[in-house]
Amino acid sequence: MEVLDERFGVTAAGSTVNRELRAGMTTFLTMAYILIVNPSMLSNFGATGIPFDDALFATAVAAFVGCTIMGLYANLPFALAPGMGLNAYFTFAVVLGMGVPWDIALAAVLVEGVLFLAMSMPQIPVIGGWRSLMINSIPTDLKIATGAGIGMFLAIIGLREMGWIQNDGATLVNLGATETFEYDHGGFISMVCLILTAVLMARGQKGAIIIGIAVASLWGWATKAYDPYNDFMAGGAGWASAEATWPSAAVSMPGLPEETLWAALGALGDVGDGTTVGMFLMVMITFLFVDIFDTAGTLYSVGRQAGYVDENDELMNSDEAFASDAAATIVGALAGTSTTTTYIESVAGVEEGGKTGLTAMTVGVLMLTGLFFSDLFQAIPTFAAALALVVIGAMMMRQAADINWADAEMALPAFLTMVMMPFTYSIADGIAWGVITYVAIKIGMGKHDQLNPVMWGLFAFMAMFYLGPGTDPGSNTIDYIFGLMGLN
Repeated sequence: MEVLDERFGVTAAGSTVNRELRAGMTTFLTMAYILIVNPSMLSNFGATGIPFDDALFATAVAAFVGCTIMGLYANLPFALAPGMGLNAYFTFAVVLGMGVPWDIALAAVLVEGVLFLAMSMPQIPVIGGWRSLMINSIPTDLKIATGAGIGMFLAIIGLREMGWIQNDGATLVNLGATETFEYDHGGFISMVCLILTAVLMARGQKGAIIIGIAVASLWGWATKAYDPYNDFMAGGAGWASAEATWPSAAVSMPGLPEETLWAALGALGDVGDGTTVGMFLMVMITFLFVDIFDTAGTLYSVGRQAGYVDENDELMNSDEAFASDAAATIVGALAGTSTTTTYIESVAGVEEGGKTGLTAMTVGVLMLTGLFFSDLFQAIPTFAAALALVVIGAMMMRQAADINWADAEMALPAFLTMVMMPFTYSIADGIAWGVITYVAIKIGMGKHDQLNPVMWGLFAFMAMFYLGPGTDPGSNTIDYIFGLMGLN
């Protein structure tokens, strides 16, 4: 314990080793779903060509490496794993939609990760340190709005996975069929345990989120509770069984990669053979763009929650944190998974008192051991883990009070930053349209001198990324320019 305390500066940070370990466990429980969801999404029941076991191995290894580097190098309590949303883009837009072979798509992720790493290191000529420069150039109120928006994003994800929000053809979303909820329905169980968690937190109970997840899981297993999010026939994701079941085994042996390991390296030489250079560049740029701003928003928001934002409103050890994220992406691509990024669920560990890299290290080790306990983690009902997301979302919304809503030039950009995240299911979209509207309003007010070169550059790139010159729904301005150059 003393060795850990000294290595991570636990006591100096105002924490304890036990608290850091507990915080890591809490974060892990809220994001353990990735061990089943990411492989399921990347394999898509065999449609992509990526074997499930390969994707599971890559998921666990990428998370372990990312969390380890984040803990040892940056000494921050932030956990990493293959990102949700980015894996959906990889599978449904790139591989199945564009017809890009999965190994070439992994090659695009690999190149993106290398560029990301170079942009994160100030000592690299030309592009070194660009990522921190971009993030630190965004106004404080927009960064605060990012945190609140992520809270709303988490809440809508959690409520959907609990069964309290469902798709609706007329209103987009609607309240779930609550009148049908019974003692063995995941929606009822999760709401009861959500309230239980809130009561425990209000009473100052440590480990409240873990207790809530554990009670919901045991209740669900004992009653074979209906899991609405996993009922594909009812419009759910269908990644697992629609009925909560006890773990089939305490320990299971992991499968080793058969096809994906190092496949990205080999695929680099295949670019242009059935996949145009322009298409490859567009995929790579998209991964890079989303990775930068998803990570930026998450890091700043979680860092602010954990007290790792300095007097200049800049994230401490930001270069190290960004480099950790990029390194994990590179390792993940080489192993066989889409972009690895910092997880918003890290807030769960922060709320439990995590302050140092020991929290991240704990998550990483648990992710790796998840290969041996995959049956247990897979058995945790979706509705049980989802309640934590709602709790965390509520905690993150506290930041919205710090926004200067009286500033008419900032009110709309901050508001759009927040609401676009849950409505578009994308952190990057929220940040982008916050920046676009902020710069546009400054231009309209004739206050060009208040915009730094970085903000001008972000505005131009984001506008080109989201807007196009024509009517083709799949063509933005960047894609159009590539077409003129003969790269598409």
